[in-house]
Amino acid sequence: MTATGRPRVLYVTGWCRSGSTVLGNLLGELAGVVHVGELHYLWRNGVLRQGTNTSCGCGEQVADCPLWSKVLAAVAAPDPGRVARRMLHVQRGYLRTRHTGARLRESAAHRTAPADGAPAVTAALDRMVGCYRAITAQTGARLVVDGSKFPAEAAALLRRDDLDLRILHLVRDPRASAHSWRRRKAYIPAMGVTRSTCYWTAANVASDRIGRAAPDRYLRLRYEDFTRDPRTALARVLDLAGLPDPPPVTADGAAVLGVNHTVTGNPDRLTHGPVRIRPDDGWKTRLPAGAGLLATLIASPVLGRYGYSYRR
Repeated sequence: MTATGRPRVLYVTGWCRSGSTVLGNLLGELAGVVHVGELHYLWRNGVLRQGTNTSCGCGEQVADCPLWSKVLAAVAAPDPGRVARRMLHVQRGYLRTRHTGARLRESAAHRTAPADGAPAVTAALDRMVGCYRAITAQTGARLVVDGSKFPAEAAALLRRDDLDLRILHLVRDPRASAHSWRRRKAYIPAMGVTRSTCYWTAANVASDRIGRAAPDRYLRLRYEDFTRDPRTALARVLDLAGLPDPPPVTADGAAVLGVNHTVTGNPDRLTHGPVRIRPDDGWKTRLPAGAGLLATLIASPVLGRYGYSYRR
């Protein structure tokens, strides 16, 4: 919470398999920093139990977790199911990646209601800010890290005066991302190269638009730079978040992760103990040539923008 009483939130955007879970968990080891995973899925996974995983990072069901049960009591009583269904309706209708432009236009005009005539969006944003407030109240957090990665959500939240929002845009080589998606991982199913790379392109282009709209509150960070020098990368993130703390990792990338309260995210969020952050270039030898070429072609309009080579 800032001196003005506004929750301070680091919202992570970009595409999945970009390191947001481990980065968020590392930040969560700092006193007063709470990593909540992908808060977007609190309603679908945690309340309605319709998603791929309903467990909190602490091991409890989300709805039974000591933290989330209190948050839901504060923002969704007396009927969490009804609130969750309303939130899903807004998320699907107005907060998908394709809606980023519309939400940015509203933020630029500082409108209090969406231009497309959906007052439900404002109500959903009120609920999101209410979640951040409840998390802060329950934990005393200086910073809430939300790894939801929905650019339209970040764009919509830019217009909130009752929120101190910072935006971290994580990018990973699309071929590495496609390689990761080709394998099922615990409760997350596999995804084909075409689909994953199309999502990669759309999410990153939309996130770039947020950077242009709010450059003073935005940082783009490549996964490869994070894993090559995690201490320097985390220092940049902490500077964006306005925290003076030293990075919670040694010079050689070692750290110890404790229990977290992530709603969902990469299954690695459920693993605690010593970790070491190191580069992962396995895709360069294990991704089939055809799959790599396909991902390169799909991402080619923006590949160079992020400093990635068109060659393997």
